[in-house]
Amino acid sequence: MKIWGRINSSNVRKVLWCAEELGLAYQQIDAGGAFGLVDTPEFRALNPNGRIPCLQDGDFVLWESNTIVRYLVRKYGSGDILPDSLEQWASADRWMDWTTFSFGDPFKDLFWNMVRTTPDARDHAALEAGLKHCAAQFAVADAVLAKQPYLSGEALGIGDIPLGSLAYAWFAMEIERPDLPHLATWYQHLCDREAYRKGVMSPLT
Repeated sequence: MKIWGRINSSNVRKVLWCAEELGLAYQQIDAGGAFGLVDTPEFRALNPNGRIPCLQDGDFVLWESNTIVRYLVRKYGSGDILPDSLEQWASADRWMDWTTFSFGDPFKDLFWNMVRTTPDARDHAALEAGLKHCAAQFAVADAVLAKQPYLSGEALGIGDIPLGSLAYAWFAMEIERPDLPHLATWYQHLCDREAYRKGVMSPLT
């Protein structure tokens, strides 16, 4: 198994974390950003979009991070991480799409300005708007986590992986965060997992 993508990408971190949770043996290949490779004919043959992550599982090639996570869990998952009913799948699955569509651009504006832009070049209006939006969305998750330990339910599941990959940056960045105690407890539970530390908690760059 090969996972193409740079480890400082939140979308790549989703896949790495999932693979670690499942105990899979894989080769991570740096691609994208400063590493290039994504515009080469060889990579475009794997993913015509030239985006990361990209999974090679034997002869099977797959792209789109949420889809890769779903595939890995369906093929290799067992126990609590593998939903055992359509309803449990749907309940966890919605949080994957919610994270993608609720956090996409606002979180990117926040992250790029705080991490990948020098202070003198920051777009402060975009930064503040991103911070306000993300805080409101994290509050939605906090309200759910007041009633259950994980977004996926009583145990970690696919619904936690996309937001968990963003939560690392949210708690690591030097920003003013609202007090969301249930979100903080959930995040600490993630940090206690070796798979999360290995798959997600690399330096923010």
